[in-house]
Amino acid sequence: MTIDPGQSDAIDVQTPEAPAGDASEESAGPVTSAIEDVLPDTGLEAVDTSVDTLAESVGGMIDAFVVRLPQFVIAIIVIVLTGLVASLATKWLRRITRKLRFKDNLQDLLGKFAYIGVWFVGLVAAAGVVFPGLGMGELVATAGLASIAIGFAFQDIFENFLAGILIIWRFPFNDGDFIEIPSEGVEGEVEEVQIRMTLIRSVTGELILVPNSTIYKNVVRVLTNKPVRRMTVMCGVAYGEDIGESRKVIREAVESCGSVEQDRPIEIFAQAFGASSIDFEVTWWTGARPVEQRQSRDEVVERVKKALDDAGIEIPYPYRTLTFSKNEPDIIEAIAARGRRDD
Repeated sequence: MTIDPGQSDAIDVQTPEAPAGDASEESAGPVTSAIEDVLPDTGLEAVDTSVDTLAESVGGMIDAFVVRLPQFVIAIIVIVLTGLVASLATKWLRRITRKLRFKDNLQDLLGKFAYIGVWFVGLVAAAGVVFPGLGMGELVATAGLASIAIGFAFQDIFENFLAGILIIWRFPFNDGDFIEIPSEGVEGEVEEVQIRMTLIRSVTGELILVPNSTIYKNVVRVLTNKPVRRMTVMCGVAYGEDIGESRKVIREAVESCGSVEQDRPIEIFAQAFGASSIDFEVTWWTGARPVEQRQSRDEVVERVKKALDDAGIEIPYPYRTLTFSKNEPDIIEAIAARGRRDD
């Protein structure tokens, strides 16, 4: 249809009315449902729930801390006092053991036990303040079970530990003593007795670490338990010499040695009929340390040799007597000729 522009005012153009609001919402409902079905679930509600739970937990922890804050303060005070008491108890115990002349290692051991014991009691008391519901019986039971488990796991270590305590408590040697363990072939000076092992310095300078259980189970010779030890050497004189005179000369020679303890007896006994001499056993006392023994033996041997030489008493060489049959004149003549050449 052709419309004349001049007639546009006379034309009534009717347009359809827009639908009412209810009708629009009703038509949008199915579309929204379809969109919700298509879009994936973002989990926002679950996140909100987790955040709320975390906030409640943190808040509960803060509230519990605030409620227990006085108990924590008291526990800290108990720990500080425990440290002071442990130090004072250790110093007091060492002063007492020093007056009683306990061994140095034993003083240190008792001091450590006192220190550990005070700290154990203090920590248990602090735990009881912070956690009032935790009973002493539960703590003791837990400690007992833990001790049994650790004991089985570290049996050898605990064996050496207990042996070390017994050695420090009862064994008659200290740092600086010379000991010998024949079964282990160990000999030397004790440098330190520790809880688990004993440090021994051999006479040749090596440091030997011996487990304490080895020392406790085996025979141990304490060479310096006394300040002096007895020494013995053998000395022979010819059969033609006077035994009494020889004994007198040897005694005077030993008595003149500076390394010999003069307040201890010097003993000289005719010991045996040797192959070419009468053998004397000469005994005397000197210092217990190995170097003192070697020095004393050297001095005694030198003085006895010089004294016998000055007295004209023979120290014979080994003699051999050879017997030949008369039917062997060539051998006898050869020996006689050699003797004439030596003369």
